Amino acid sequence: MNIMDFNVKKLAADAGTFLSRAVQFTEEKLGQAEKTELDAHLENLLSKAECTKIWTEKIMKQTEVLLQPNPNARIEEFVYEKLDRKAPSRINNPELLGQYMIDAGTEFGPGTAYGNALIKCGETQKRIGTADRELIQTSALNFLTPLRNFIEGDYKTIAKERKLLQNKRLDLDAAKTRLKKAKAAETRASQLNSARLEGDNVMSEQELRITQSEFDRQAEITRLLLEGISSTHAHHLRCLNDFVEAQMTYYAQCYQYMLDLQKQLGSFPSSYHSNNNQTSVAPVPSASSNVVGSSALTSTSSLVITSPSNLTDLKECSGSRRARVLYDYDAANSAELSLLADEVITVFSVVGMDSDWLMGERGNQKGRVPITYLELLN
Repeated sequence: MNIMDFNVKKLAADAGTFLSRAVQFTEEKLGQAEKTELDAHLENLLSKAECTKIWTEKIMKQTEVLLQPNPNARIEEFVYEKLDRKAPSRINNPELLGQYMIDAGTEFGPGTAYGNALIKCGETQKRIGTADRELIQTSALNFLTPLRNFIEGDYKTIAKERKLLQNKRLDLDAAKTRLKKAKAAETRASQLNSARLEGDNVMSEQELRITQSEFDRQAEITRLLLEGISSTHAHHLRCLNDFVEAQMTYYAQCYQYMLDLQKQLGSFPSSYHSNNNQTSVAPVPSASSNVVGSSALTSTSSLVITSPSNLTDLKECSGSRRARVLYDYDAANSAELSLLADEVITVFSVVGMDSDWLMGERGNQKGRVPITYLELLN
């Protein structure tokens, strides 16, 4: 019974406090009550905290869009994060493109220039996809997580204390209003009621001292929390440096991957053999390749480029010829011979072999080699 009485009294007191705050807030909005203003330093700290919260949210959300453009994937990751479960790994766009290129190159034939180039490009795209995945993981850990911790942790605490300060300020102003009204009523009261009104004034003054003390204490607590925003900025600066370093590493990796790919593609012929045995032109190094352009022209200036008719004649003869390798070639199977640019090998035709190929011989090694990767020596 006593516990029930206590709960009812507490509920009634809370309801009375809430009503008093609501009345004070409404009268302030209507200009019918005075409002205690916070000191300028505290107002500046509150403004700085609110500004930090707004821009941190914007930067965090846009970084998430940058790292994961797919909104459905972001929602899925958010759900798994709230469930405290690891999101399933999925193939990203560069990896998917790379797989398509590798499959296409395999279908067209690794021995053809175009097929081989597709496979090389596909492998590079998959490496870029791996680098992209590492960028996302590093950025999420070192940049996004600290920003999210501030929004969901530190700032929530600040907002809670700020709301409590607002309530204490309403209580203080409500006490001031009641004391002011009590004093005004006292001056108009008759001598008969003065003793009772003086008692009301004493109670109002006591309430004012209590509410003023609680307001000052809450203002100090809020100020101490808000002064921590400067430390938050310093921490976010370190996280920003980590994010920039992660991006720098990612773009440097991508640049190196593409530079290596350009070198590999620069060693491929400018045109490729079709799969229907059409007549092909002799391969010429790509003029757009800055890496191998000038050196390739210098090294081949004294050589005779083999024309399609010369290659046809070679396949029809039974003898062997020496040939210089123009471009690197990786054997697709054990029946083929891997080649290195500028090496000299012996080639000869074999009856029944595909018109795009010759038999190559280097010491004890022997295997099929593509004609477009060779030039005959005089």
